[in-house]
Formats: sequence, structure tokens, C-alpha cells
Amino acid sequence: MRTIRRPRALRSGDLVVVTAPSGQLEPGEEPLLARGVAILERMGFRVRVSPMVDPGRSRWWAAGAPAEQAAELNALLRDPEVRAIVAHTGGQATIGYLDLIDLDAVRADPKPILGYSDISLLHMALYAKTGLVGFHADIVTHGFGSDWYTLGDEARRAELVDLYARVLTKAEAPGVLPARGTWETWQPGRAQGPLVGGLLNRLVQLQATPFALAAERFDGAVLFWEEVQRPVTRIWCDLHTLRLSGVLDRIAGMVVGIPSEVTPYEGGGDQVGLRDVVLDVLAHRDIPVLAQVDFGHTSPNLPLPLGVRADMDADNRTLSLLESAVAER
Repeated sequence: MRTIRRPRALRSGDLVVVTAPSGQLEPGEEPLLARGVAILERMGFRVRVSPMVDPGRSRWWAAGAPAEQAAELNALLRDPEVRAIVAHTGGQATIGYLDLIDLDAVRADPKPILGYSDISLLHMALYAKTGLVGFHADIVTHGFGSDWYTLGDEARRAELVDLYARVLTKAEAPGVLPARGTWETWQPGRAQGPLVGGLLNRLVQLQATPFALAAERFDGAVLFWEEVQRPVTRIWCDLHTLRLSGVLDRIAGMVVGIPSEVTPYEGGGDQVGLRDVVLDVLAHRDIPVLAQVDFGHTSPNLPLPLGVRADMDADNRTLSLLESAVAER
């Protein structure tokens, strides 16, 4: 049986806190932060920025020491007024405090946590340990605060703001997710199953820890992943790691996001791209693959809630959420 823990649905006027669970706010990013906050407010929420989101706060490459970051996250998890937590950015720090998170607080009052990149570790670890539905979704500074949300097509922006609001506040299946461009069929077919995934290298990293997703959590799942600043040779290795661990023999389908700064291999007269390495590792497996889907280190990101059943149709190039991501309050 699949056990997931849906966060309680948000209401208009609920308090959403922007925090720094990984990287710090860099000097000069304050305008991006303000623009991202404005998008969250446009969704109908009250927004507070946590003290750790401050360009004056940093420790090496993070917003604080692991114990400091865990303490702030735990305080937000325990605060009944806080109804959702949104990462201002990703980074390289989440792995340092996974063992300090108050899992009982997550179980007692599940809340939506939004973010991508390094925040994938947080989503997947909490999903593994508590069943919490985490939201692979836009961050605040370089997501909601990006030029796209400010200067992009107003109709598309309104469509996404409405989508995020519905996913977070309505205990109903959101249905078909709206594509911005043309998605690609890398391997035909259709599959239904719970969404599992995030940033590929973080998924592989997590599997070497006590917070790893158990093998059975991949049974019949729709594995979604994206990658950034990696050569395809490294992605090939990471996918083979999933193959050797049995993950690729358990999943029902694969959804690949928009790669960012992923470099092809050029050698011996060959040019090997991302599609080539995915199909090479899958080999004989008859798994549908839908690619270039709107998520990853490019804005805008479609919200993808872990554990929620999805329908992926690689032939018709659609991805639908078949269940609600939140529970009634």
C-alpha cells in the first residue's frame, strides 16, 4: 500500500514563509527576492521573509551552519501560523542537516515545502521518512523573481499563478499540466503512477544515506528528473547507478525536464546528447519517456508534487495530476 502524507490545504491570506534551507541570498539579489515575494502575494498569501534570507548571513557556501539551518526549518515546521515554506534558492547545503530535522513536527502538521535543485534532497528525504508530499516547484529569487515572471507573457504567467494557487489550496485533482512549449517523445507509451524524483545527482546522492527512498517506493512510479551544469557522461553514470540499484526495473515511466548547461560528449567523431544517453541506459526496457517538460533550472517550473499519482502520455505529450496534492483542513 502507498502511504503519503498530504499537507493541509492553504487558504487565502495564509502565512507563507520564504526561508534559506540551502544557499544564502547573494548581494544584489534583493530585487529578485522582492519580485518573487510579489508573485506569492499575487497567489493570495501573506508572505514573510525569514531572518536567514539576508545577504549579511552566510557560512561558506550556505546561509548558515547546518545546525542553524535545521533550527530555523524546525521552528517553521512547529509554528502553527506558518502554512507553507518556500525556498528562496537552491545550493549545496541541505545534506548537512537532514538528520537534524524534526520529523515528528512534519507528521504532526504537514506543510507544503516548495523548491527545486538542492531542495530536492529535502523533498525526497521527507517523502522517504514521513511520506510528506513535497513540491518540486519554483524557488523565490531565481524562480518567481526571474525576468520571465516579470517580463514574460502575461497570459502564461496568469495561467501558472492560477495553477500554483489551485494546487496549494484545492483538495482536488489539478488535471492536465499546461505546457509552455513542445514536449518531446523519447520513447512511446503511457504510464500512471506516483511522481518520484527531482534533481538527478541529488537523488543518487540521497540513496547513499539513511534517508534513501526504499526500493519499493519506485514500484510503478513515474520518475521525473532534471539536471544542471553536468556533462552527459556524468548523467550516463548516474542513470547507470539507478539501473544497478534496480530503480529502472521498477518504474512505470520517466519524465525528463529541461536540461540547463548540460554538455554533449564530442569525441571520436561522435556527438552524444542527453536523449542518446537516456535511451542507451534504458536499453531494452519498454518505459515511456516524455522529455523537455517544463521543470528544472529554468523558469517557469510546473509544480510536481512527490507521491501524487500522475498520468504521463509520451505519445500525446501530456502530463496530468490525477490526485490532489493537499488535504482538506
